[in-house]
Amino acid sequence: MSDATEPRVLPIPPGDLPEEVRTALKGWLRPDATVVPPPLDTMARHPDLTRAFLGFNRHLLFNSTLPARTRELLVLRTAAICDSEFERAQHEVIAKREGLDDTEISRVADGPDAAGWSDHDAALLRATDELLSTWTLSDATWAQLTTSLDEHQRMDLVFTVGAYAVLAMGLNAFGVHPDLDAPRPAERWVRGEGPPG
Repeated sequence: MSDATEPRVLPIPPGDLPEEVRTALKGWLRPDATVVPPPLDTMARHPDLTRAFLGFNRHLLFNSTLPARTRELLVLRTAAICDSEFERAQHEVIAKREGLDDTEISRVADGPDAAGWSDHDAALLRATDELLSTWTLSDATWAQLTTSLDEHQRMDLVFTVGAYAVLAMGLNAFGVHPDLDAPRPAERWVRGEGPPG
């Protein structure tokens, strides 16, 4: 994580949002919103980039062939490896909604060899570790994934880890830190009030 205590890229301030920001955040923000939740408030500094990235992220978060619980294990392990405090805090909320309990969420940081994982879950965590250290998957891990995931799911797995690593990198580099006293944007989504920020 960045050593910066202050944001390197300042979030856009509340108020009348520019049309290019509203366009970039379409589907992620209420049409009448005057406040953009973090980290979208930081990403919105570059509307064209944000629109492109969120289109990709929308597939991974809402249309992926992966089961939601699987996706959240991948995202939480990615956040742990990338030391993304913000990503971890948001996706812990979503992971609980998708069936992971507190013990499993805590154990993600211990990796695939920690006691208590099923073979399937350990393979998911191992795949994440390999992708973020060797930039590929070993033959053994790929073979294990083929026993429980079809081809589209294995492709979605690789791109989920990659996309959330890119997001973690951006959040860390830009100095986006969670406000632990504020409600997490993901809590709105869990309550059915819109997608997570």
